[in-house]
Amino acid sequence: MFRLQIENLTKSIGDRMLFADMSLSVEEGDKIGIVARNGAGKSTLLNIICGREDYDSGKITYSDGARVGYLSQSPAFDPDDTALSYATPEPANADDFDAPDRARRMLSQLGITDPTQRLGSMSGGQFKRVSIAKVLLQEPDFLVLDEPTNHLDIAMVEWLENYLSRQRATILMVTHDRYFLDNVCTRIIEIDREQVFAYDGNYDYYLRKRTERQENLSAELAKVRNLLRTELDWMRRQPQARGSKAKYRIDSFHDLEQRSRVNLAEKDVRLAVKGSYIGNKIFEAVDVRKQFVHTDADGSEKVVPILNGFNYVFARYEKVGIVGDNGAGKSTFIKMLLGEIAPDSGHFDVGQTVKWGYYSQEGMTGFDERKKVIDAVREIAETVRIDDKTTLTAQQFLTHFLFEPATQQKYIYKLSGGERRRLYLATVLMRQPNFLILDEPTNDLDIMTLSVLEDYLANFKGCVIVVSHDRFFLDRIVDHLFVMKGDGEVRDFPGDYSTYRHCVRQEEKEKKAAAEAAKASVPASSAASGVDKPAKQKTERKPRLSFKEKKEMEALEQEVEALGEEKTDLETRMSDGTMSVEEITAAAARMEELLARLDEAEFRLLELMEKDG
Repeated sequence: MFRLQIENLTKSIGDRMLFADMSLSVEEGDKIGIVARNGAGKSTLLNIICGREDYDSGKITYSDGARVGYLSQSPAFDPDDTALSYATPEPANADDFDAPDRARRMLSQLGITDPTQRLGSMSGGQFKRVSIAKVLLQEPDFLVLDEPTNHLDIAMVEWLENYLSRQRATILMVTHDRYFLDNVCTRIIEIDREQVFAYDGNYDYYLRKRTERQENLSAELAKVRNLLRTELDWMRRQPQARGSKAKYRIDSFHDLEQRSRVNLAEKDVRLAVKGSYIGNKIFEAVDVRKQFVHTDADGSEKVVPILNGFNYVFARYEKVGIVGDNGAGKSTFIKMLLGEIAPDSGHFDVGQTVKWGYYSQEGMTGFDERKKVIDAVREIAETVRIDDKTTLTAQQFLTHFLFEPATQQKYIYKLSGGERRRLYLATVLMRQPNFLILDEPTNDLDIMTLSVLEDYLANFKGCVIVVSHDRFFLDRIVDHLFVMKGDGEVRDFPGDYSTYRHCVRQEEKEKKAAAEAAKASVPASSAASGVDKPAKQKTERKPRLSFKEKKEMEALEQEVEALGEEKTDLETRMSDGTMSVEEITAAAARMEELLARLDEAEFRLLELMEKDG
């Protein structure tokens, strides 16, 4: 059963065509991710689908009775509304008294501890969580999500990822978060050169099939151009007065000529700017302490520690990721390092050769939107030194960042969110910093630009600090992490984010197993009476497995092995491109059941193995 049918949809903005004669069918249970370069029309497409923007021609049809929930990047709101009143769904009938309670529970799961807080006093991350709660509480059949992970910390991204993976609702989303795409989506839709290409599989499968498509297209284009040369030679040798018998060949020539004009050159941002020299002394943090006083809605004050005696010596070429919940102090830490906020005590000792490059969440506010793109860049510098041998004009440098001459003459307020971010990145790098500080750099940048930025940072001959909720980005860039755990505690973890999360999950599993074991070892009669019995002089023998438990352990070992084999087989079949949409949907549901049962079986097996000694 289809949820949405798009037929021959065409949309242009001015003289720029976004997509022409687009056709797309969204089936019930599909979880689709849309990928494309900035400016290709991803958000425009979602707005059209949800009836918030007009289109030139075509037809959009929903299935009868479909309930659509739409999360836009910038939802409208009344600043005087509370989190609870905004998120609570309109009652379906007069007897739906449970709606506020459901809203409170959902807000709590999303980390909103005060449901009476007014929206106007919230941070961007808090409001994003309330907006997500509002959409999910509507319990729609069809979820349309535009950059759902923007402004969320990693814990909330993972919560949303797990929630959506379990839901049977149909989902159509735009996101730059590649792990999110990989773990949630069963189909990927790419908009490229005004056309739509569909891939039945997750993001990893899409990458492999997209490469194959590009290779096949290149080979086909080479054949077309070879044939065109032959036909061109024939055309030149023919007399002016051609006979009617040759008309089909003349028409074929013109068709070949059109097909040969496809430009397969990848338009990627070129980040060739080298940082200036950086010495051996970078910075040293000496007993840095910082705290804030937070005033609650009831007027009570609470001390919030950010750093409790932080000490660290930063090394040359070091690349560090900073992670932690929203409000843990990540941005405050950076601003103290830059000298924008003073520590309560202690200090940062920064080397003389350090030249900061700061890409922040608020950085775009520094642009005068009434200026043209080229004028904003020229105010910084007329020329940009790329390396010892190369210097570019401001116009040439902007072209490296995919701003064509016509776009350079645009006013900044006319740029898309992704284009603004690209412009901001250009102005940061053109100053040739040797220490880059990037605060949420992945918001609003397309996946293609992110890949180029990752390659640039991986080879950057300088230092990097990254604050990001993008797990893929962190895994590619950082050597180790500063984990801000709250209450002023900072943990230095030697590894990337995925390794850190694996270690945390292992620690949690071990703690849970230890707690269960300790609970199981307390005699029921003692626990019930509350009376402590005298300790026995001899060591009690550790309980061994009963016959029934041994049989259970043997059965679990066989089950875990069988489930593992089924999981591997299912993963192989889901990625080989032979499954239909219905088969992939069923396979995804079975995978969810498999993973749940595997977790349950492995945990019980661990309990029995520990008891067996």
